[in-house]
Amino acid sequence: MNRFAALIDRLGYEPRRNAKLRLMTDYFRETPDPERGFALAALTGALSFRHAKPAHIKGLVQERTDPVLFALSYDYVGDLAETVALMWPARGGANEIPHLSDIVAGLNETTKADLPRRLASWLDALDETGRWALLKLITGAMRIGASARLAKTAVARLGPLEPNEIELVWHGLAPPYLDLFAWAEGTGPKPDTVNPAPFHPPMLSHPLEDVGNWREALNPEDFSAEWKWDGIRVQAVGGRDVQGRRIARLYSRTGEDISAAFPDVVDAIGFEGAIDGELLILREGRVQSFNVLQQRLNRKAITPKLLAEFPAHIRAYDLLVDHGEDIRGLTFVERRARLEALIAKVDHERIDLSPIVPFGDWDALAITRATPASAGAGDDAEAVEGIMLKRRDSTYVPGRPKGPWFKWKRDAYTVDAVMMYAQRGHGKRSSFYSDYTFGLWRRGDDGADELVPVGKAYSGITDEELAALDRFVRKNTTNRFGPVREVVHTHDAGVVLEIAFEGLNRSTRHRSGVAMRFPRIHRIRWDKPAREADRLEHLEALLRET
Repeated sequence: MNRFAALIDRLGYEPRRNAKLRLMTDYFRETPDPERGFALAALTGALSFRHAKPAHIKGLVQERTDPVLFALSYDYVGDLAETVALMWPARGGANEIPHLSDIVAGLNETTKADLPRRLASWLDALDETGRWALLKLITGAMRIGASARLAKTAVARLGPLEPNEIELVWHGLAPPYLDLFAWAEGTGPKPDTVNPAPFHPPMLSHPLEDVGNWREALNPEDFSAEWKWDGIRVQAVGGRDVQGRRIARLYSRTGEDISAAFPDVVDAIGFEGAIDGELLILREGRVQSFNVLQQRLNRKAITPKLLAEFPAHIRAYDLLVDHGEDIRGLTFVERRARLEALIAKVDHERIDLSPIVPFGDWDALAITRATPASAGAGDDAEAVEGIMLKRRDSTYVPGRPKGPWFKWKRDAYTVDAVMMYAQRGHGKRSSFYSDYTFGLWRRGDDGADELVPVGKAYSGITDEELAALDRFVRKNTTNRFGPVREVVHTHDAGVVLEIAFEGLNRSTRHRSGVAMRFPRIHRIRWDKPAREADRLEHLEALLRET
C-alpha cells in the first residue's frame, strides 16, 4: 500500500504529462501482480466499494479525536482524506502494513458492521501518506491529474502495444488484469474478451479555436458539418452470442454499460453493429433540454412512469461496425452512407439520423451556427450546442487525434452577478475559497430589491485571481453555515463576477426558477458596484429568446 500511496502522491504534484506517464510505467514494470493490477483499477476508476462511505470515516475520526477540533480542521482544509490522514492518532507497529490487494479484498468482503474496525486497523498501520491514499481509494476522489487513458498508455509502454489496442480489449477485462499485463509484456497471448457486443473507444474532437487562423488554414470543401447536440455521447451496440441470441448494449462515452438504465433504447437496438450517437429525450418529436435528460441519468429505479414521461432517443452520428464488419478504417463519407442505409433499415422511432448541415463557406456556416432555429434545427434549436466539423476523408481513430474533427460551440452568454456565498474547493484548491454562489437582483415581496441565487461556479480564473477572491471572502464574511461562508452582498458592497454560460433552462429546483448550463467565471468586475449587476429579468428575457 505504501508503494501505491507514494505513486499517487507524486502524480498529484507532477504537472507534466510525460513525467506522469513515466511514473506509472515504472510502477507497473517494477510492481508484481496482483498489486499493479489493483493500482491500475484504482487509477482508471474501475473500483467501487458498496459499504465504504465517507460517513464511516467521519465517525471513526470523531471517536479518536476531538470532534470540535475535527470539524474546525475539516472546515479549514476542505478535504476529508487529507484532514483525517493528518489528524489520525498514529499507532506505529499496531498492525502489519497492508498490501493494496489486501485492502481491496477487505473492502469487498468485510460486512458493513465490521468495516469500521477493519478500516481503523488499516489507518493505525499506515503513515500519513498511506492513510491519505487509503481514504482517497475509498471515497473515489483521486484527483491526481492522471486520466484513465494515460494509465492505459503506461501499460502499453511495457511492451510494443499501442494504447488503442489496450482500449479494444479493456471492457472485457476485470481487476487485477493478469492477462492484460502478460500480453503487454509479451509473456502471454492477447486477452480473449469474448464480448458479442463490445465497446469501441470513441473518437473525440478539438475546439476549432485551437487552430490558429483556422478560416485560412482549413478548406471548407474538405469538411462536413453536423449539429452538436446537447445530450450525452453514447454507443449503441448489437450482436449475437455463441448460441445465436441477440445481444444489445448501450455504453457511455467512457465505456460504462448503461443498458439497465435505458431499456427503452436497448429494445430499439435490433441491428448487428455499433452506432456512435447522442442520447437525448424526445417529446412529440422535439428534442428536450439537457435539464430534462438529467431526469433519466443516474436513476436506480426505472419505472414505467419515468419511461413514459422521459422517452430516451439516440441521434446517430457515425457507424463503427456494420453487420460484424469493422468499418472504422473507411472515410467519414463512406461510413455516413452506410449509416444512412442502416438507420433506414432499422426504421425505429427511438433511433434517427443526425442531419448533415449544408454550407458553402465559413461565413455561411458562422451564420448557421448563430441561428440554428432558422438554419434547419427548427424546434430542436435549444438543444444545439454548436457545430461539429469532420473531415470528409477522416477514418475513425480512437482518442483525440489532431486535425480530423473539430467542435465549434455557440458563443457563450454572459451576465454580471454578485457573489453571495463561498466554499472551499478540493485537491490543490482545498486551502482556498474557490466555489462561489452568485445571484442577480429582483424585486422582492416587500417591493425592495433583493439578490436571488442563480448559480455556482468555480472555474475560469487564474491562480492570482483565485488568491484575490479568497482574500475578499476572508475579509468580508458576514455569516457561516458549516463549510459555507456568506459574504457581504448589498447595493453598496460586494464583488461582481461576469459569468459565462452555455444556455438556460427552466428549473423548479432552483429558487430563481432558472438553471444555467456550464457556468464559469469569465472575469472579475472589481470596477463595477454590486448595484449595477444584472437583474433576473435579464435571464428571463434570454430564456424566452433561446
